[in-house]
Amino acid sequence: MTVTIMGATGHLGGLVVGALLARGQSASEIIAVGRDESRLVALGALGVSARRADYDAPESVDDAVAGADTVLLISATDVGRRFAQHRAVIDAAQRAGVTRLVYTSVVNAGTATTILAAEHRQTEEYLRSAGLEYVVLRNGWYHENFTDQIPGYLERGIVGSGGAGRISGAARADYADAAAAVLTGPWPGSRTFELGGPAYTLTDVAAEISQQTGDEVRYVDLPAEVYQGILESAGLAAPVAAMLADEDVGLASGALFVDGTDLGDLIGRPPTTLAHAVAQAVAGGGHAR
Repeated sequence: MTVTIMGATGHLGGLVVGALLARGQSASEIIAVGRDESRLVALGALGVSARRADYDAPESVDDAVAGADTVLLISATDVGRRFAQHRAVIDAAQRAGVTRLVYTSVVNAGTATTILAAEHRQTEEYLRSAGLEYVVLRNGWYHENFTDQIPGYLERGIVGSGGAGRISGAARADYADAAAAVLTGPWPGSRTFELGGPAYTLTDVAAEISQQTGDEVRYVDLPAEVYQGILESAGLAAPVAAMLADEDVGLASGALFVDGTDLGDLIGRPPTTLAHAVAQAVAGGGHAR
């Protein structure tokens, strides 16, 4: 069974390739596809087939999925353009006779009213109408969304608009392992998984970082428009800042909470906790006093 990983040069995609190999998938049956040529070279060194493609170039997508039995479509990152890019991959998979398509969506995409969920929901609807067997992996928030920012949090604290909303987060590697489990498992028929780990709030993130670094970090809740302005002043493009502020509003109303065990069931172990993720980040970055 040949598996094509669309977006393999991104953080999640590279981890999926590694998880597939760890689960016994033959390197000769993995096609790693992405835009970053240097990362493609590194993936090729693992023995997998590396192909360059761009979601905005349909002909390159056709070449990327040729010969694949299963395609993992890792969602694009271009805000406002994702659906068109995802549609190009789904259409190419249809033309190539792909048996099954696995798509990484966002948690609660069917009900959340956020900007981020809308593009994912549109993709899911198109995928369901395409006639392919599919699996939708609705990934929750990554712990890395917070742990990668620990140096900045230690300097400025944490701000946002999430209130006391609960985040069912997990490590990026957990979601990669879940994708690998689906790609290598039988999973007959089409289905959707809601993925997330033990829940925590933004206040909990601040407390965990404080405890493990010895420096006090506080979470300050702000109106969404104020938070968006701060993000823009930090250099984020307006559409990205708007999406992140809007996602925090969704967080406050439960959009990032999962009441289920799909992630642990797929990977066969408890998902990585926030405490463990912070500990790893602190140890790796030398942030503790």
